[in-house]
Amino acid sequence: MHLKKLGLVNFKNYSNAELDLCPKINCFVGDNGVGKTNLLDAIHYLSLCKSYLNFTDTESILYGTDFAVVQGEFDLNEKKEEIYCALQHDKRKVFKRNRKEYSKLSEHIGLLPLVMISPLDSTLILDGGEERRRFMNQVIVQYDKHYLEMIIKLNRIISQRNKLLKDIGEKGTGFDTLDVFDQQLVETGEMIFQKRHEFTEKLVPIFQQYYDYISGRREKVELVYRSQLADGDYHRLLVENRDRDLFLRYSTLGPHKDDLVLNLFGHNIKKAGSQGQQKTFLVALKL
Repeated sequence: MHLKKLGLVNFKNYSNAELDLCPKINCFVGDNGVGKTNLLDAIHYLSLCKSYLNFTDTESILYGTDFAVVQGEFDLNEKKEEIYCALQHDKRKVFKRNRKEYSKLSEHIGLLPLVMISPLDSTLILDGGEERRRFMNQVIVQYDKHYLEMIIKLNRIISQRNKLLKDIGEKGTGFDTLDVFDQQLVETGEMIFQKRHEFTEKLVPIFQQYYDYISGRREKVELVYRSQLADGDYHRLLVENRDRDLFLRYSTLGPHKDDLVLNLFGHNIKKAGSQGQQKTFLVALKL
């Protein structure tokens, strides 16, 4: 795959820009604040339909303008692919492939696989499990389209189940519906658990290879996928913890509590690793 051309209109600090890129390594060089990282974020949009840096699309629109456009021309399997993304205030994002608009953005994910390494990645080590779940999800969805649908479904079920738990606590009704949500949660949750388990099984030896190369084989590292679903039958666990969920009024068990434990010499790298070791860990993980 080769990104041949990149075009920007009102994207972040670029009012208008066009770049022709070579098929090998491309380097963006310039002073601080001129927009080098913004170019990388534009490429991230073309691959994953969203910014790597901003939570909302409107933050990517040049201040004082109403819209932004990011366009890219790719050589993919010796075939030209034109990708178009348009952002507007208070309007739905428009995404097109070869001038045909997607009905769902999820249809695009995985066409143009991408890995981005950024100083912001320190959150993978320093923040909570949500960041590491997001990392697993972003990798898996790029090679498994069905997985993205499962994640969306899981989030919807958890949200609805949490609302029901609050309603039961306040009104005392809805227990029958809770059984229905539990069954949906089990079906979706077990599939996600299996996909994440398979992913980490494949990731660990590759990660170890890159870490050994960078560190000179001087340090022992490991990745451990930690999930409540590994402790037994998910449905049984939900039943056993139902009173707890009702008391706390939210779902305490499931893939939404999974984590990827990052260890150095058997200890969590957040506490045991120096800044240099943490950066080496992150680079190897991303590679």
